[in-house]
Amino acid sequence: MKLWALHCLALCLLFRSGLSQTVVKSLPGLPGDLPFHLETGYIEVGELEDVQLFYYFVESERSPKDDPLVLWLTGGPGCSALSGLLFEIGPFTFDYDNSTRLRPTLRLNPYSWTKVANIIFLDQPVGAGFSYANSWESYNINDIVSAAETYEFLRKWLILHTEFLSNPLYIAGDSYSGIIVPMVTLQVAKGNEAGLEPRMNLEGYVLGNPLTNGNIDYNSRVSFAHLKALISQELYESANIDCNGDYINVDESNVDCVNDLKVVTECLENVYMANILEPNCLYATPKSTMGDVWDSSLINEDRTLVPFPSMEAPRVWCRSYNYLYSYTWASDKVETIEKWVRCNETLSYTYIVKEVIDIHKDLIKRGFRGGGHTAPEYKPKECFAMINRWFDYFYI
Repeated sequence: MKLWALHCLALCLLFRSGLSQTVVKSLPGLPGDLPFHLETGYIEVGELEDVQLFYYFVESERSPKDDPLVLWLTGGPGCSALSGLLFEIGPFTFDYDNSTRLRPTLRLNPYSWTKVANIIFLDQPVGAGFSYANSWESYNINDIVSAAETYEFLRKWLILHTEFLSNPLYIAGDSYSGIIVPMVTLQVAKGNEAGLEPRMNLEGYVLGNPLTNGNIDYNSRVSFAHLKALISQELYESANIDCNGDYINVDESNVDCVNDLKVVTECLENVYMANILEPNCLYATPKSTMGDVWDSSLINEDRTLVPFPSMEAPRVWCRSYNYLYSYTWASDKVETIEKWVRCNETLSYTYIVKEVIDIHKDLIKRGFRGGGHTAPEYKPKECFAMINRWFDYFYI
């Protein structure tokens, strides 16, 4: 496609969709002007063209025209991209020592991946973060639709930002994005092969602790618990024999297997599954069925943690309490159709894709590699060093 035609298409898309982009110069809780370029906006996608996907785009703090372009998809499905931006790889995070529940403050993240890459943080699928649709029909979503709308978003975003077309492109994410990222990557690869415009400079994809096959991934928890001495050798051997190595598709008439797994569950019920070395904390009100509905009494103005009565320790630090600040901050002076939540668990989402191992194999044949739960949240320094070395290896 000629360059003038590409610009014409961009203008037509802007006119048709009412697309909006805003350069953000300052943020609540962070003094002064931003020392990096931040753009936010909506791009319209979907069969009915009424799905508005919201994004945050941060230019590389090193060399925007040379550094890779990364599309970051947060997991869930239904978790806001703001979660990845604030708690994992974005250029700013909360200054917990100087924050209160009602007045959170920010600080710069020295381990932000934006120091070496341009990153688009996308609220996907529709219903996640600030993304919304103008019709109820468009909220009925599944893996295939989610991947297709994400691919459409990326194509339209690059048409509007042609200056990044030549940058090496990576599709990245963690957790449930392990399903969506390889699907989007494969669509990009096939689109390039079919000659679709704009042609994307796809270099690969990056995954952290990704979901690949639900049965295999969740079934491995018993073996992992055994390797980490969370269950005994005797219990593991008994469960392995009685359940024939399958702890997910359990025949309820197999009493021995059911009893073994009951004991396994009792051994693991107080373990924090996302990181077994951290405390397992209740962070929702006991009456709530929503994972991110908060009881304001959990954190006082002086940031003293108030544990639930069931906890034995009088005080305990919980990583999940950090998420409370995002609710206050994201809802500050923002008018939205619905109240912002970090992870929307009310999505009308159908899990169609059971595994993506074959997609990984397909991508490997095309010359790409995937690596792998929110590792940058727990080990930001190490993950930044990893991604910095990875990019430098290819581009310096």
